[in-house]
Amino acid sequence: MSRKVVARNRRARFDYEILDTFEAGMVLLGSEVKSLRAGQASISEAYVAMRSNEAWLESMTIPPYVYSHLGGHDPTRTRKLLLQRREIDRIGARMREQGLTLIPTQVYFSNGKAKIELALGKGKRRIDKRHAIKKREQEREMQRSQRRSR
Repeated sequence: MSRKVVARNRRARFDYEILDTFEAGMVLLGSEVKSLRAGQASISEAYVAMRSNEAWLESMTIPPYVYSHLGGHDPTRTRKLLLQRREIDRIGARMREQGLTLIPTQVYFSNGKAKIELALGKGKRRIDKRHAIKKREQEREMQRSQRRSR
């Protein structure tokens, strides 16, 4: 399976404890697909909203395609996500019951089709983030000391 990653949300794993991931399609306009193929997109401020048993991607920025006819599209428009009914029901129930958030982690092309990876996550508290930073620094220090001892 070929996968060409267009955009990543690097802060997602730092700000949230990821519990589960899903793959979804997106309803896009032609100029949006062309812009994505050119590698232009930002999902750092994007989030998923569940409305009337449908999943909607909010605040994802896809800049207009330079060569599109009549100016292209609205860069931050709301886009519908394509998920199966069972997945939408399961995700919605977990979001309501457990207070979880659905975060887009990356946008990519899989076999020629634009896909988005969504993660169901629980927000980390400030102390959890400090713990993650401390753990990362300790691991780096251990790797440095191992390299010096060789």
